[in-house]
Amino acid sequence: MTTPQNFIPFAPPRVDDAMIEAVVETLRSGWITTGPRTKAFEKELAEYMSAPSVLCLNSATAGLELMLRWFGVGDGDEVILPAYTYSATANVVTHTGATPVLVDCLADDFTIDPDKVRRAISPRTKVIMPVDFAGYPCHYEELWEVIAEAAPLFLPRNANQSKLGRVMLLADAAHSIGATYKGRRTGTLADASVFSFHAVKNLTTAEGGCVALNLPKPFDNEAEYKALCITSLHGQTKDALAKTQPGAWRYDIVEAGYKWNMPDILAAMGRVELARYDSDTLPVRRAIIARYDAHFQQEPWDILPPQTGDEVNGLATTPTTLGCAHLYPLRVAGITETQRDAIIRRVAEQGISVNVHFLPIPMLSFNKDRGHRMAD
Repeated sequence: MTTPQNFIPFAPPRVDDAMIEAVVETLRSGWITTGPRTKAFEKELAEYMSAPSVLCLNSATAGLELMLRWFGVGDGDEVILPAYTYSATANVVTHTGATPVLVDCLADDFTIDPDKVRRAISPRTKVIMPVDFAGYPCHYEELWEVIAEAAPLFLPRNANQSKLGRVMLLADAAHSIGATYKGRRTGTLADASVFSFHAVKNLTTAEGGCVALNLPKPFDNEAEYKALCITSLHGQTKDALAKTQPGAWRYDIVEAGYKWNMPDILAAMGRVELARYDSDTLPVRRAIIARYDAHFQQEPWDILPPQTGDEVNGLATTPTTLGCAHLYPLRVAGITETQRDAIIRRVAEQGISVNVHFLPIPMLSFNKDRGHRMAD
């Protein structure tokens, strides 16, 4: 197949003069690793989400694993997540030695089925990790109800688990920055929410992500943020910026941490994107989706994706629940996967790149070899 001259690629990043100037300014500043721009970006994100504290990292994957390890998840534990997500959501659980417990999604909005979560909880369950697929928030209210019901089953094994006293809700919000659920932005809907700033995301830093902390009392979110900064930088008690103060070179290593920090070059890109996100990015993306909806709803074969928060699968939401227009997961009624793939090829021949998100985790070789089955 020859590529048409005016080919529309899948999710190209917006690299314009404002973005380039911000990066060049950072390079000229002489400070390119984690520093003042990263710290400013964290504060701006926290303000945007109304979250108590935000920690920027080099990926959303790092954020998910950081929070699992903070909660002490390990051998013998279980983490419940949707079978329909990217492999990273399950891989981070495997890294800790815990078992990913995969459950099915709701048929209409592709997010985790709260009733299936309810059936999957056991005394081994330490974390529920829902995914805001395509930028559409999960049914958080129902998930919180499930967690409350399961509180008597919870068996804490360390200080943070005892302090929380229940299963932790850790949101894989990689797709959903700027989305709202019943009037609240993602970032404040779970104990912690992890966002991605990868190149194809609505808000990009090329690579990167962040953790938005929203832990209940008696946790001090700012204190936990400071502790996570140490874990995400080799367990070092001072970062490079703090060590530049006169005579402040001395530091200590207090744990075997990780190298997950975000550099200032990436944060500079993110600050440009965040400043125009609500005024430019979201309105444009939502207008594009409105165009798609207006066209496709006239077709007898289409199944439109949810975007506005109407009632989905009998789970009531409100008009204030709104996805962030990250993906447009259009379905064609009554076709096979083979026919779907043929449609994708035909669309590509017309110069438009489309994609499938995702191959479900039980269809991937690594996970099949570990006993996960689509039949489940």
